[in-house]
Amino acid sequence: MLRNEVIVRFDKVSFEYGHHNPILHEANCSVREGSKITLMGQNGAGKSTMFHLIMGTLHPESGGVHLRDGLTIATARQVIPRAQMELTIREFFETCFKEKIYNIDPRIDEILEVVNLHAPHDRIIKTFSGGQQARLLLASALIQDPDLLLLDEPTNNLDKAGIAHLTKFLVDYKKTCIVISHDKDFLNAFTEGVLYLNAHTHTLEQYAGNYSDVVNEITKRIEKENRENARLAKEIQENKDKANFFAHKGGQMRLVAKRMREKAEEMEEAKVDIRKEDKTIRSFAIPSQPEIVGEIAHITSFSVINSHHKSIIKKVNITLKKNDHLLLTGPNGIGKTTLLESLARGTSKGAHIAPDVRVGYYRQDFSTLDFDETVYRSLASIADNLYEEELRSTAAGFLIDETLMKKKIEALSEGQKGLVAFARLVLQKPGLLILDEPTNHINFRHIPVIASALNRYDGAMILVSHVPEFVAQIRIDQIIDLEKSE
Repeated sequence: MLRNEVIVRFDKVSFEYGHHNPILHEANCSVREGSKITLMGQNGAGKSTMFHLIMGTLHPESGGVHLRDGLTIATARQVIPRAQMELTIREFFETCFKEKIYNIDPRIDEILEVVNLHAPHDRIIKTFSGGQQARLLLASALIQDPDLLLLDEPTNNLDKAGIAHLTKFLVDYKKTCIVISHDKDFLNAFTEGVLYLNAHTHTLEQYAGNYSDVVNEITKRIEKENRENARLAKEIQENKDKANFFAHKGGQMRLVAKRMREKAEEMEEAKVDIRKEDKTIRSFAIPSQPEIVGEIAHITSFSVINSHHKSIIKKVNITLKKNDHLLLTGPNGIGKTTLLESLARGTSKGAHIAPDVRVGYYRQDFSTLDFDETVYRSLASIADNLYEEELRSTAAGFLIDETLMKKKIEALSEGQKGLVAFARLVLQKPGLLILDEPTNHINFRHIPVIASALNRYDGAMILVSHVPEFVAQIRIDQIIDLEKSE
């Protein structure tokens, strides 16, 4: 076996979902053994589809995906399927293998140590926090010891310690991996090449360098293309103006006018379309419920899970009024998501939310969305007597076009589901905003826009996020560290 041989090759691969949703068009790329590659592209561009093509769960309509003979592949998905939530840890890992593994318990212990998670093998998957489930997803790929590791947003829901643990693992990893992620610092730590899925041309562009190097290179190229477009637009208009002037002169001047029109047409064809994948969501604001005054929420106690997996009650005295922003911190598994859910549902014994307060809840697994609804119905159902034009304008600001409006939520990428969730918050006008890891799956270009909107939100807000750079852009008035609170 040759070191650095090509183990995956896309040869003029074309693939589309139906006739109106092309993903790849004659795409070419190659991945060498031992390389660590980032797969980049806009939300919905087809990054997860690329993984399915490599795995063989989807097949190209033309061209070929060529794998080295005997290549073993494993993938860490973004989320655990709902059908597997009732499984025990042991049963979950057994699904990773086609044949029964008789010594699976020691292998589970070994791989849980790698992802820094300790739990009995008969514990049910749904009882784990989002961050712990992310570690289980990673472990489910690693336990297979594949030649090629495919990781889809592996840092989502991971706390700082979890990300550091995963980063060290990938830095030391000797085999091949391809990673989809929007975490810049995480990717820069180990990436040595980038595959860029161009959502406009539906082709693959291959770059050497880390994530930031490639983002800078692409940004400079877009700026250059925009300058060239501006120059051509100016010349086109000048030629049209001259053509119109000479056309009225008659005789030979009409031939001159014709040549100028032809030159203007040539320059129109030379213009470069702005790349769809480089579009960013529009600046937006989440309006707060206008009629709410005084105390919106009051938290006196909450339950956390300690290091011995026991539930304990901690006392606090937090009052939230309009324009109060509260940050909840703590490691994976301590109970942040459980606390947020109980607050959103009004079932928390240690918290009181004022009557008639609308609660806008952004949940990290998007289970607040009805996956069987179309995007349009999902937005329309929460819009209170809003004109159709306003609804569609709000959707467009989050890059939700007419094609996406007709799709069911379940057909969207995870990033697109996140944008739908934010559009719903804008339409809902909540008095209390509860956000659980709102940057998960979101394209890095959108994150500053989202941070700015949250920073300006003038209702009460409770936020959980493990992304320090994101939190730093938002005004925080109070912090509860669930691990350290008395």
